[in-house]
Amino acid sequence: MNTDAHASAHAHHWEWSWAPMAVVAGVFFLVPIAFSGFFVYENTLMTAVGAGVGVILILAGVAKWVDEGLTQVPLISGVANIGLPIFILSEIFIFLSLFASYWLMRLGVDSWPPAGTPEISKTIPLIMTVILVSSSLTMHHAEAKLDHGDRSAFNKWLIITIVLGTVFLGFTAYEYNHLISVGFIPSTNIYSTAFYSITGFHASHVFVGLGAFIAVLLPSLGGRTNKTFVTCVSVYWHFVDVVWFFVASQVYFW
Repeated sequence: MNTDAHASAHAHHWEWSWAPMAVVAGVFFLVPIAFSGFFVYENTLMTAVGAGVGVILILAGVAKWVDEGLTQVPLISGVANIGLPIFILSEIFIFLSLFASYWLMRLGVDSWPPAGTPEISKTIPLIMTVILVSSSLTMHHAEAKLDHGDRSAFNKWLIITIVLGTVFLGFTAYEYNHLISVGFIPSTNIYSTAFYSITGFHASHVFVGLGAFIAVLLPSLGGRTNKTFVTCVSVYWHFVDVVWFFVASQVYFW
């Protein structure tokens, strides 16, 4: 056996990608710039530029990541199986910090919600819960079809999942639009701050999940699928689904 060739085959080599920088830059344009442009400065141009550039950079970065995942062999096999639980755990702590802040505010006052809070529908979150649970079921069905080699059925059920997630975000946008129209904005009172922070943070996770689904769907329509990608996105989506039960029960019904 040629030991030099064997050593060369296992030698460390650098890999680089511009995808992470594109995603980070996209989040920067989308969140601080577009968000502050709309809510703080009320500047339409700033909002449009921030959102436009941010979305393009995020989509480009995710597309690059997906292409690398489908065409390159990872240096460490199975690393996603280790990284995903760590990522989910970190997300749990972030949500817990938001819930802990809400609980302190909720338990620290005699009257809740505070004055200035309009009547918030209890029906809408129930409908949204049904939609999100249904999307988890359709995603599970999509995975089962992929496991059986039925790519066409996988694509169909994945599209249904994307549609359901989009409808969920549509309800969020509808509710926000209604509440803002009656003067209930993030700075109205402590409840409004918590309401928009928690529901908005969850909605951002739904948005990211939909982007990940699209990143899986587009290559799949062309005949390429990475099972690890599908598993990671599915677990993430189920996590977002579970978190919604806590969001709805605490923010809307307590």
